[in-house]
Amino acid sequence: MRVRDTRLPGWPAELFVPELPVATARLRRRVADSVCPDGAVRGPCRSRVLESALLLRLLERTGIEADHHRRVAGFLTDCLHSAEPLDRLLATIALRHVGDPCEHGAGDLLDRFLKRAPAFLNTRKRVMLETVLALLGPPRRAACRPFDPRAFDTGNLHPWAHVQTVALKVALADLSGHADEVGPAELRLLVDTQQGPGVWEGNILVHLLVLHALAARPYLDALLVNGVAKALAHQRDDGGVPFVTDTDTWCAVTAGVALDASGAPYDVRRRIGDHLAAGQRSGGGWSYTDAAVLADVDDTSVAIEFLHATDPVRYRRTIDAGLRALWSYQGPDGGFPTYIAGAPSEACMTAAAVNALSVRASRHVQRIIAGRRFLAAAQHPDGTFEPDWSRSRYHAIFRALLAIDACGPDAYRATVKRALVAIREGQNSDGGWGQQPGDPSDAISTAYALIALCRQNDPRPVARGVEHLLSAQRGDGGIDSVPDMLGTRPFLYAIPCLADHFTLLALGHLGNRLALRSHRPAGTPRGSGASSAHPTALHAPAPGTAGSRSGGRNTPTQTGERSPA
Repeated sequence: MRVRDTRLPGWPAELFVPELPVATARLRRRVADSVCPDGAVRGPCRSRVLESALLLRLLERTGIEADHHRRVAGFLTDCLHSAEPLDRLLATIALRHVGDPCEHGAGDLLDRFLKRAPAFLNTRKRVMLETVLALLGPPRRAACRPFDPRAFDTGNLHPWAHVQTVALKVALADLSGHADEVGPAELRLLVDTQQGPGVWEGNILVHLLVLHALAARPYLDALLVNGVAKALAHQRDDGGVPFVTDTDTWCAVTAGVALDASGAPYDVRRRIGDHLAAGQRSGGGWSYTDAAVLADVDDTSVAIEFLHATDPVRYRRTIDAGLRALWSYQGPDGGFPTYIAGAPSEACMTAAAVNALSVRASRHVQRIIAGRRFLAAAQHPDGTFEPDWSRSRYHAIFRALLAIDACGPDAYRATVKRALVAIREGQNSDGGWGQQPGDPSDAISTAYALIALCRQNDPRPVARGVEHLLSAQRGDGGIDSVPDMLGTRPFLYAIPCLADHFTLLALGHLGNRLALRSHRPAGTPRGSGASSAHPTALHAPAPGTAGSRSGGRNTPTQTGERSPA
């Protein structure tokens, strides 16, 4: 994600809206102000219907305080008219407004919904959704459901998916009268997730599914009540509960690369860097939150990029350990999965890893080449890639373009051309981009598209996109956008601060293309005493002072720096 020199001609700043420098400075200040003194960036996850519906059923079963039940039910009532059809269905069933989900077209709805997930996940996600509908729906319907133990294969699953699959098996076995199909080891696995003081791995969805699986066993009533209390500790002001407790690591790394790209002072970036270095897992990677142990390719890759861009000397050992962790994920096809080695490779995760490996490009030539070959083979004829962890098609595209360009502008020209055509053709008449063709424009999809378009020559679609992007800026400097993150795929969940981060990142990439940007001489150190290398066009003049700069950085970063690959 980090900014690197495109080796393309600069664009005249006059082509862009005059508000650009001031708008960028306001957004940069907002993101910088969100960094805690300890370097953490805490972006709360909003309530979601899926988890809230599951919690409502558990509250009914345990009889825990009526006020909690009332608040969750109130949240679900507000979601009865959601724009998302599956949310409307889940809220309706949870509130017992229908007798049989199948009478309301649930089957067709699931078919359409699951098309948003990668193909290799389709079977497992269908089992999950059908089991959730059985848990929420009338008992008589669940009792008639067929039970096939083969549908709950746990082979080569990462720990979260393994526990979730076992929980779904146990829950459906109980509902359908096949409790004898559940083994003692499976129950022990689920009970073990409840032994800690908080929600296991910060994953509220898995936590609630485990509680549903254990609910039919009276000898575990105390564990059930305690588990519900853990979930209620994360109840939001609107009465609902979120998908996960937090995504603080992802918020930190995305804020970090955005602040670096846009010229934030070294001190604020160093605080984030020190916080991330302290949170590195023993295997060298990073998880999405401090509450989880399981590392993933995405958080690890972006953390490496940010630490390298901020201070490659200070964080050298941390970066090296992270890179070693990435090596273990790469498959024989050259691609990278999200969580564990041997799982199916994914385009977006491969792009993330290649971008991280490029910070030590000379040491990873063969790994980078293999990853880029995987990306070229994974690209669809229309220039897009398989769905990833974002509902926006432009997320995987921009990250793949950065990865492919990491080894030079002449490689894989057809791959780059198809990706750029997909983005240009997806631009709406208002200058922005939506998540999918025909969708209304939103800020975060527009930011993704603009990052990619900064890798080509024509500034005109970028200028139109920037104008649309800045129209989403609020008075406090933040950015309004629809949510785009997916988890468990293909369910949306909302982390509002990410719109700020990716918009600022896009403006940082744009700043690297503006004419008259300064370049860091080769070999200049990036320690705390280095001078600014951020383009002057994105520094807002102080009120009443013509041409003065504000918000500058203390160290050069990748802005203006030729890619090491």
